[in-house]
Amino acid sequence: MNTTIFKLEDLTFSYPMGEPVLSDFSLSIDKGQRVCILGANGCGKSTLLKILAGLLVPQNGDFSAFGNKINAAALKKDAARSYHRRVGYIFQDSDVQLFSSNVREELAFGPLQLGLPKDQVLSKVDDMAGQLGIEKLLDKPPYHLSGGEKKKVAIASVLITDPEVLILDEPTNDLDPRSQTWLLKLLRGLGAEGKTLIFATHNLELVPHVADRAVLFGEDHRIHADQPVRQLLSDTAMLQRVNLVDEHFHTHPWDFE
Repeated sequence: MNTTIFKLEDLTFSYPMGEPVLSDFSLSIDKGQRVCILGANGCGKSTLLKILAGLLVPQNGDFSAFGNKINAAALKKDAARSYHRRVGYIFQDSDVQLFSSNVREELAFGPLQLGLPKDQVLSKVDDMAGQLGIEKLLDKPPYHLSGGEKKKVAIASVLITDPEVLILDEPTNDLDPRSQTWLLKLLRGLGAEGKTLIFATHNLELVPHVADRAVLFGEDHRIHADQPVRQLLSDTAMLQRVNLVDEHFHTHPWDFE
């Protein structure tokens, strides 16, 4: 049985009037994997995540997801809705993602777009708010929330549609230590349930607790390593070569517990 969810072969992507961000890029990700994308700023991590999430379409190469070829035509109207039902994306900046007048409406938006009955949607909203501990936020406008609260609402608004794949760009941005611990436990639980997790982060302390595979970008926008997390994070010299850490970086045995 083929368990490959995403397959990218010889992709090229450039922003208008810019140099290629990805060139002759190839990668595959299997169902249930927990993959961390690492690299210095500007190396192409966020662009890759947005391609996987169906928000950007590469100019050249082959991209398939769930066994189907993905291109601009495959991401229109009903096909796009189906794709985004299966692949959830959490933006780095929660303010980009949140747009409703209150949190309850924010959580209800996705299920309503799927055509679920209103009473079922309201029940799902209450259940999701309870699972993530944000019941007290339901009647508040998102712009009145703290950074950590906004992140929780953004994650809840995606999880409520039960996607098969969850993609997160710098998920610990704007989170205090307590909220980071909450997120860590949430992601570990989702991984244990069999969700495919793909995330980019500069928070290397998060990586070994959530991911089992790490893909390392260099500043030349190419993959320099694709290895088990423990192996990759132990190669300090390689991390320094791609400008991800400085010479004072070191790991501890408890990093991998």
